[in-house]
Amino acid sequence: MAHIIAIANQKGGVGKTTTAVNLAASLAVLKKRVLLVDMDSQGNATMGSGVQKNDLLYSVTDVLLGEVPIETAITKAEVGYKVLGANRDLAGVELAIAEQEGREFILRQALKEVEQDYDFIIIDCAPSLSLITINALAAVQGVIIPMQCEYYALEGLADLTQTIDRIQQVVNPNLEIVGVVRTMYDARNALTRDVAAELEQYFGKKLYDTVIPRNVRLAEAPAHGLPVIYFEKSSKGAVAYLNLAAEIVKKIKKGSPA
Repeated sequence: MAHIIAIANQKGGVGKTTTAVNLAASLAVLKKRVLLVDMDSQGNATMGSGVQKNDLLYSVTDVLLGEVPIETAITKAEVGYKVLGANRDLAGVELAIAEQEGREFILRQALKEVEQDYDFIIIDCAPSLSLITINALAAVQGVIIPMQCEYYALEGLADLTQTIDRIQQVVNPNLEIVGVVRTMYDARNALTRDVAAELEQYFGKKLYDTVIPRNVRLAEAPAHGLPVIYFEKSSKGAVAYLNLAAEIVKKIKKGSPA
């Protein structure tokens, strides 16, 4: 049975999609069966996996609208994992399903059809709290939060944890924060170190030991439609995400959610 994990943060620009793509790729390198679900209408996780979002015959939109089975919409990427892709069509789905009974659980029901085929299902969420994002959070066992170590990231932390608490109470009682990963990390910066210390105090063991550094190769890889491990496997970014994947797998073996 798959571990279903959302990568979420209501603040943009924190490395959320970068984490979703590179974690999926790194888990695949560790011989795990991985499905990456793109729940952001920008389709960046789709493109970052080498799948052309505008060429998709079927996407997550078709699955949410009930037009095709989920197996039909899943694409095999050339980077070791499979992708349920997204494009601009996803932006119009919310209105289409708004009056539907059980509208928060459409993705959850769809994933039940394929979860036995994967070890991990990673869901990349949009930064906004929409019905689409609620669908993602209703479908998962846990959330991994990428956080940049800066002042404004801490400011948005309370809002994010409150949102997760509300979803847990109303939609998904099994939902929890399973981990927090520090992204765009620069140990030379005093503010970075201070914020990292605050995160450690706040989250304790849920804060991953692995930190994701600022890295040129990591920033360049999406333009080539590749996770960084396939773009420059010796780069600091590639090594960091591989270490993060290994840390997550180790935690699961010890009985933690991720």
